[in-house]
Amino acid sequence: MISSMHTITLHDAENQLVRLVEQAALGKAFIISKAGRPMVKVIPYDSMTGSSERLGFMIGEISVPEDFDRMGSSEIAGLFNENAQ
Repeated sequence: MISSMHTITLHDAENQLVRLVEQAALGKAFIISKAGRPMVKVIPYDSMTGSSERLGFMIGEISVPEDFDRMGSSEIAGLFNENAQ
């Protein structure tokens, strides 16, 4: 989660670049901000993943209702019935 990640200002990042890069390489990702707005997230190169490796990254964060495939079916059927008349 980004909000719990360490954030550093762009100015401080410029002054501490070597130390920050070494920490990121060890797995301590961080965010660089400018004027209080997050600009970039620095992560170790080895942790970059392709989209197929990200499958399931939100397990436990969301739930899909059992009737998901039937949600809104009566409204949709009503629209077709209206257009058929």
